[in-house]
Amino acid sequence: MSAKKAELIKEMIAMQKKFTAYEHANGVDPKDYFKPEAGSELDGYRQKFQDMANQVVDMAHSEAGSER
Repeated sequence: MSAKKAELIKEMIAMQKKFTAYEHANGVDPKDYFKPEAGSELDGYRQKFQDMANQVVDMAHSEAGSER
């Protein structure tokens, strides 16, 4: 596994832990998750996490020789 991929996974896990803590403390309405208000704790979370996940998948495909 590349260092970059490992770092992305580590950051994604940290993001998940932070999200879970936020959810337990505040609850999360689906509206706030999918269309958060600008400047809220969840603003940009979903897109950033998705972008990182896509990078990890692309790296894994590249390492396996099965690029999309």
